Amino acid sequence: MTETYVTSQCLSASSNNTVVPLDTGVEAAKLRVALIGPSLSKQCGIATFSKDVAQATSGANKNIEVEMVPVCDTASDEAAITIARDDRESYGAAARAINKAGYDVVWIQHEFGIFGGPDGEHILELARQVAAPIFVTMHTVLERPSPNQRAVVEELVARSSLIMVMSNRGRDILASHYGASHDRLTLIEHGAPDRPYREPAQARAAAGLSANTLLATFGLLGQGKGLEHVIDALPAIVEAHPGTRYRIIGATHPNLVAHEGEAYRNALKQRAEKNGVADAIDWVDAFLDLEELLDELEYCDIYLTPYPNLEQATSGTLAYAVAMGKAVVSTPYVHARELLADNIGCFIEPEDATSIAQAVNALLDDNSTLEAVQHRAYRRGRATVWPEFGKAAGRAIRKVKGARPAPMRSFELKLRPLLEMTDDVGLIQHGRFAVPDRSHGYSIDDNARALMLAARLASEGNVELEREASIYAAFTQHAWTGEGFRNFMGFDRQWLETVGSEDSQGRTFWALGETIASPPVTGLGEWATALYDDALPIVRKLESPRTLAFVMLGCIARLQVEPDHEASRALVADNADKLCRALAASRRPSWAWFEELLAYDNTRLSEALIKAGDILDDRSMVDIGLETLEWIAGLQIDDTGQFRPIGSDTFGKKRTVYPFDQQPLEALAFIEACTTAHRWTADAVWMERAHSAWAWFFGRNDRGVSLVDVETMRCFDGLTPHGRNLNSGAESILAFLLSHVALHAYEKTSQSTTRSALGGPIEFTADIPQTGTD
Repeated sequence: MTETYVTSQCLSASSNNTVVPLDTGVEAAKLRVALIGPSLSKQCGIATFSKDVAQATSGANKNIEVEMVPVCDTASDEAAITIARDDRESYGAAARAINKAGYDVVWIQHEFGIFGGPDGEHILELARQVAAPIFVTMHTVLERPSPNQRAVVEELVARSSLIMVMSNRGRDILASHYGASHDRLTLIEHGAPDRPYREPAQARAAAGLSANTLLATFGLLGQGKGLEHVIDALPAIVEAHPGTRYRIIGATHPNLVAHEGEAYRNALKQRAEKNGVADAIDWVDAFLDLEELLDELEYCDIYLTPYPNLEQATSGTLAYAVAMGKAVVSTPYVHARELLADNIGCFIEPEDATSIAQAVNALLDDNSTLEAVQHRAYRRGRATVWPEFGKAAGRAIRKVKGARPAPMRSFELKLRPLLEMTDDVGLIQHGRFAVPDRSHGYSIDDNARALMLAARLASEGNVELEREASIYAAFTQHAWTGEGFRNFMGFDRQWLETVGSEDSQGRTFWALGETIASPPVTGLGEWATALYDDALPIVRKLESPRTLAFVMLGCIARLQVEPDHEASRALVADNADKLCRALAASRRPSWAWFEELLAYDNTRLSEALIKAGDILDDRSMVDIGLETLEWIAGLQIDDTGQFRPIGSDTFGKKRTVYPFDQQPLEALAFIEACTTAHRWTADAVWMERAHSAWAWFFGRNDRGVSLVDVETMRCFDGLTPHGRNLNSGAESILAFLLSHVALHAYEKTSQSTTRSALGGPIEFTADIPQTGTD
């Protein structure tokens, strides 16, 4: 019993093996990064930073292209994809556009004021919907946030694959206060321009500036910068060093202008008049371009950042000043403490004019000391210039992207993971990594799926699960109460409920139908028939759309071996009618589905209608099944042909689709629905899609990681924003095994050769693979 997958990328394909991806070390294609930040038209530091990091990262990495997705105050055509700041839906639309465009990484510049909603919470809607891994730069890290600020940051942290901070303190706070794991935190210092060092006096002389000594501060003007304390210190500085001037560079913050005009700037000017130093201050009231700003920095001897907020995690102006070789006098806020360590600058007390005057005068009193500090600053700044930042950002982006889809290699399918989860009672529900987790006990959902797998293997002549099939059947029998099936049982063999959910009832009934349809080699046919007949009156009353589909599939399985079983045929017709009426009630122009929300096993509904129409000879049912399957396939197959299952974050949310967490069960349902559609239409696209879902298990997914350990054939529990969920439970193991058997059983009967999403023609032999238990 063998299989052969032949692909144009196959390095080795044995007739005894299944083909899965293998990394070959081929040079990676260019990575496209969508950078989310303020509109470039905004005059603010993070907008400038966003532009600079895009240029620096693209410039330093030939295989990375960073493209802006700006957040604008109103609708804008500034870029191919834009976000209207205060329109929550715009964030979801941008996420969908990013998904469609196939970006490899989404890089969010986070600051509460950039995004709309309370505390900028609209950005979470984008984070929930993007499929690419998220790389977030935290510009502000609050140690004492409001409850909503904490909630916003915690969710953003949870959804991010990597979080960039620009200070060690920010990294520590994210780890201790927001639950960020250290392996998802990276420190990259704020970038700065790279210019040759120039003596300030020479630069001033070339520009025609007459000041003997020049002090400077730059940035958008606003409260909280501490400039009033420098103005209070200026009399003592000018007295000790006549001819010293203080240059205040930057326009007033636009938000402040909108609120109170130039009241703050005028108050500072009045303070200077009162102190008798108005003539010693130059006001450069403009938002300067980069070259003008760097010129201004070259002119100054001492740069001041007297910020009173000692929790400020980053300061772009400080990074620029150090990289330009300025002697910095600063309060010991977070970024300053780290960047100015080792005598790179001088620290002052917050809101203390005397401290400022003493520090400035001490530098000006000794020219050799001043020059030594300037040169130390310039040397320190070489580590933060934009080319170095770009290299570090490139390394981070490649880490975020992680593994890439690869060509194929072979493996032998094994049943051992399933057998390790099975004891004398039944199939244990969950695993803690690869170890069965007894604390969660058993469920009839998983035992029914396992019974189904045993029946399908038996249909192909494989009896390796014959003993275990009896265990799964015994669990199912014990779950039956006469009024329905119980679902959950504790490890102590005590049932945890009197009756299970509708979906668990329907799935169990479906498994009974498949057991009836399997060959007598299982020895369970008579038992399954009797319990099926007992359960039929109960399941006829169930109404959940998925339950309707599960029951239909069970009935159709029985009708395949008993075409004249009228009770099953009538129930198929009745449930199909209910599904069609549900579709009519729920349908909207952009929503061709049976209910207002999506959950698990979605494509089972379409599959059941196609099969029902086939067995009832009703083409209209088939057409509805194909139409709805085409619609949901459009949600789950991207423009590159990659499968992206409906994520569990979607569950319970009306007319919404989120990509995570992705579950193996969805891949199984999609594979079986697609093979059903192909059997009816003979359209090769359906087998392409089925193969895409199969390839999802092996790394053709949004994180480029295999969900199957090819050494043990154990399937992991799903794909999260961070990669694999390393637990391995019964549902995931069964989803993988059932997917394999479904594809093989179909290829055996159809003898089809179709074009594959894996990169070339795939041909299957007629035999089921030889499975093993070790």
